[in-house]
Amino acid sequence: MDVRVIRAEHLVRVPWKNGGGTTAEIAAFPEGSSFETFGWRISMADVESDGPFSPFPQIDRTLVVLQGNGIELDVNGVPYRLNRTSPKLSFSGNDTTACKLLSGPIRDLNVMTRRGYFEHRTRILGAGVMLLSEGTRAAFLVPMDSSFDVTLDGVIYSLQCFDTMRLGNTQELIQLSGSGRAILVEIA
Repeated sequence: MDVRVIRAEHLVRVPWKNGGGTTAEIAAFPEGSSFETFGWRISMADVESDGPFSPFPQIDRTLVVLQGNGIELDVNGVPYRLNRTSPKLSFSGNDTTACKLLSGPIRDLNVMTRRGYFEHRTRILGAGVMLLSEGTRAAFLVPMDSSFDVTLDGVIYSLQCFDTMRLGNTQELIQLSGSGRAILVEIA
């Protein structure tokens, strides 16, 4: 089983071109690929001001609010409010998208897959037992608001808030213990 824990404190944050925040790549395929060549990419961003999103033609995207009071995304002129009770939205990277912070900065998780080559699914989970969906090539689990213990193959992995656990393709039962929520990202 190929399991790796990526600690949030070790992610390298870099500023956006427009200065509206910072981002840190968690994982991409193929490793070392650029924005023009990735098949899929998962990153965490700190959004500090309102502004436009960069276009990503032929990319399917999901944005998940991890921390903060929320954000309103304007996708092709249609507003979507994301907050703790409704934290995620999937949309096309072809869409004209801009954001407006609801009340202060946020941290979000961005999942992007190249259309026609990969697809992704996201699920918000609490404590319990889970299985990965059939056809999953890689999966990532990120605690959103508290720590989690993840038990897989008899080994306990302790994750702090915003750490990432990368799972390979497993059909084993995965036990989650914690008091908060986590986001599961599956790449197929």
